[in-house]
Amino acid sequence: MKKFCLSIVGVFLILFSGFAQNTPKDSSQYKPKKLTFEEANFVSSYYNQTGNNSAVTGGIGTEKLSDLSGSVDVKFFKYDRKLRKNNFDFEIGIDHYTSASSDKINPASISSASHSDTRIYPSLNWTRENETKGTTIGAGISASSEFDYKSLGLNLNFAKKTADKNGEFSARLQGYLDNLKIILPVELRPPADQNDDIDENSYPTEKRNSFSGSFSYSQIINQRLQIMFIADLIYQQGYLGLPFHRVYFDNNVVKVENLPDTRLKIPLGFRANYFIGDKVIIRSFYRYYKDDWGLSAHTIDLETPIKITPFFSITPFYRYYNQTAVDYFQPYHTHKAADQYYTSNYDLSKFSSNFFGAGFRVAPPNGVFGSKHVNMLELRYGRYSRSNGLQSNAISLHLKFK
Repeated sequence: MKKFCLSIVGVFLILFSGFAQNTPKDSSQYKPKKLTFEEANFVSSYYNQTGNNSAVTGGIGTEKLSDLSGSVDVKFFKYDRKLRKNNFDFEIGIDHYTSASSDKINPASISSASHSDTRIYPSLNWTRENETKGTTIGAGISASSEFDYKSLGLNLNFAKKTADKNGEFSARLQGYLDNLKIILPVELRPPADQNDDIDENSYPTEKRNSFSGSFSYSQIINQRLQIMFIADLIYQQGYLGLPFHRVYFDNNVVKVENLPDTRLKIPLGFRANYFIGDKVIIRSFYRYYKDDWGLSAHTIDLETPIKITPFFSITPFYRYYNQTAVDYFQPYHTHKAADQYYTSNYDLSKFSSNFFGAGFRVAPPNGVFGSKHVNMLELRYGRYSRSNGLQSNAISLHLKFK
């Protein structure tokens, strides 16, 4: 995975240097009719977690996991004959994880096929902005592929600014069509399939579809304050559990978790950014979440970029989250035989969490590392902890190229 990240950066830099030469030195009034490079971003991150409530083993056992990821996002634009700005955004990412808990799908294996996996996720998005009318339309397509999961995503979006350009309404419709392989815990498989040498094409599959509408309105109140209201509506249908999540009942029976085949989610949010002079911004966010499985949640997020010099800033951040359990959750060995739906997945349990850390951003006028094309570098570190014992660390690197 490390070799992949370095290789993709190298290829990217070669391609970038060719595109960058096409940009005029004075482009303030230039509206290119040909496809023109705008910017590119490389992001790499490392994540690890520990815990003792693995859903694979019925709500007990290790949740140890590590994930290394890298993605490249390249943006182009051009103006058409009506002077509408067309933006094209191509992104490709790859994640590689190792998971001790997933390895327990077959505990007899020293290291089964489920011990690690790699996910690849490309996407392509297009938007057209009419700067005169203040409208933007767009569409996109995405995909995601790993050993037991395939997904295809589509989206449409629209935005309209107010007459004074201080407000904007936006709407986004998304759909994800997923295909999930049914990989059961080893002891619940037919006898002939109780090994890890099965042809991957022989696993049965189930569908999972997700559809969402996201609506927001942003408003500039004055030079210091900007606010935004956000409302989402999300509907899922199909196989909504995971087939290798065990549930242990109070009579010692073991089954695979069983959840309803539909779910309706309604998140509502409010965002406010306040500028304290030229050096400090307070970014705040609150979200209330409710679904028809009985889960409700509150999120409070605070982030404060502080400009130490014109080219260096620090951004401490903190997020508090609290949720109730879904109606179908019970811990290890407590579900009743009469229960219609059941899960021991602690992601669906009652808990609160804290996530805090800081980011460090440099954007020198002569470029990062003395390269005028690498115009920004950001490092972020975050520490996450749950009230049920799960803890994790995440560190990310972001490079922006112009």
